[in-house]
Amino acid sequence: MSIKRIARHLVQHRWQAKQIFPPAVLARIEQAIELGEATHSGQVRFVVEGALDGRPLFRNQPARARALDVFSHLRIWDTTHNNGVLIYLLLADRDVEIVADRGIDAKVGAAGWESICRAMEAEFAAGQFERGVITGIEAVSRELARHFPPGTSHPNELPDAPVVM
Repeated sequence: MSIKRIARHLVQHRWQAKQIFPPAVLARIEQAIELGEATHSGQVRFVVEGALDGRPLFRNQPARARALDVFSHLRIWDTTHNNGVLIYLLLADRDVEIVADRGIDAKVGAAGWESICRAMEAEFAAGQFERGVITGIEAVSRELARHFPPGTSHPNELPDAPVVM
């Protein structure tokens, strides 16, 4: 367990996530998800967590493991075509993880998701959080549109609103 990581998470607070992602930015992210979902039959969720606390922090839970927990908790796996995708940002670590259900993950693969994550992280390193998230949503939507075009019946199975934890 890294003392630096613990300190960073203890100093990073939820209010910083809300400062970086105020309501107007969250509304634009939600709109980007809605626009993207009009081009495919998949489901996209964006979650930003300011910092880990309690058990996840002191267990030294990596961002990937936390993203898997969030994916499960939000039931993103529970879509008709197994094509739900979570874009998870752990702000204290500046780490982006994409967790995709088996239907889309089998088609895009780890290297495809990793490429999108690195592009987002580059935007975040430049202080462009909103642009980074929207760029990521657009890239995920392109992959979903390629493999899961919109059908005749296109219900919105999951909320489009971003989650700030």
